[in-house]
Amino acid sequence: MNMQQKTATLVSAQHPPTGQGSYGLAIFGLTRLATGLRFISRLFTVGLVGAFLIGGAAAQDPVAGKSGEQTAKCDNQIRSTYLLGPDDQLEISGPELTDMPAKPIRIDGEGDIQVPLAGTVHVAGFTVQQTEQELDKVLSKYIKHPQVVVNVAEVRSQPVSVVGAVNSPGVHQVQGHKTVLEMLAMAGGIRQDAGYSIRITRKVEWGCIPLPGAQLDASGKYSVAEVNLRKIMDAKTPEENIQIFPHDVISVPKAEMVYVIGEVHRSGGFVLGEHQSISVLQVLSLAEGLNSGADPRHAKILRLNASADQREELKVDVKDALNGKKPDTPMHGEDILFIPGSTGKKAALRGLEAAIQTGTGLAIWRMP
Repeated sequence: MNMQQKTATLVSAQHPPTGQGSYGLAIFGLTRLATGLRFISRLFTVGLVGAFLIGGAAAQDPVAGKSGEQTAKCDNQIRSTYLLGPDDQLEISGPELTDMPAKPIRIDGEGDIQVPLAGTVHVAGFTVQQTEQELDKVLSKYIKHPQVVVNVAEVRSQPVSVVGAVNSPGVHQVQGHKTVLEMLAMAGGIRQDAGYSIRITRKVEWGCIPLPGAQLDASGKYSVAEVNLRKIMDAKTPEENIQIFPHDVISVPKAEMVYVIGEVHRSGGFVLGEHQSISVLQVLSLAEGLNSGADPRHAKILRLNASADQREELKVDVKDALNGKKPDTPMHGEDILFIPGSTGKKAALRGLEAAIQTGTGLAIWRMP
């Protein structure tokens, strides 16, 4: 078919034949209908291919989708999931609610609040959104489109778990606004063997923990962060003394310790400091020094080898360290410093003690 024939066919398709009457009009209509159906079919095919390509690209990048989902969950506000309860304080406002009190409204023991015009409204067990809907429903009898806005001014009587190296571990009730240090005080304070770093775990429905190192756990349902307790207590980072929310878990782990045994005045375990390291001479000062029968040249550090599940012996010359001839040796968590006794010194001391006791006996014997 040449160009003239193609042009004639196109023209005939666009303009119905004039000499064939109703039969020609019917043929023309059917031709236009077939052309439209082919065009729609092509559009549908292209749309399916595009949707398939987009879906495949999304399926090939599951990490990005998962990360975005966790971030969205973490950014949720507590107003979406928190269930109101007795003693909670609510701030209620709206464009037409001029009679509402300026101070927060308390939920009573029955779970009710007193609202102007509406009277008693039960809200315990509702989320904030559900409370807004309920108040809109009740107040719509008196006000056209009330558009109530509810905010939780203060959360009361909600459990917080404090576990680990505290004097009174267990579940404690949050009464109003409580910070990390206030919750630790409610738990009786930290023990002497407590570490300097505590861990806070929070459900993401309450939002992420507002600390720089906060992270989501593997499930994406909890926000976890660590707080340096010493810096908070020394007021070096007071901004980290954050507010604690209901159902938070505060874990206070035990600090690592080092131990001293042998010829020292006070053997036992000693808590490591904030830097998780201490030297041999510092440990000896905590142990109140060496006994007179000690052999400081043959001291040993017994260090746990986690891979072999046994302890290794490291020789330490404490005498040279005391005299400044050798550098002090650092000790790590769970190390044991052993100070042996000198056989010669012990024999000499026993002889000296015997002589002193004999002389004392003679002196007493000769007294009139």
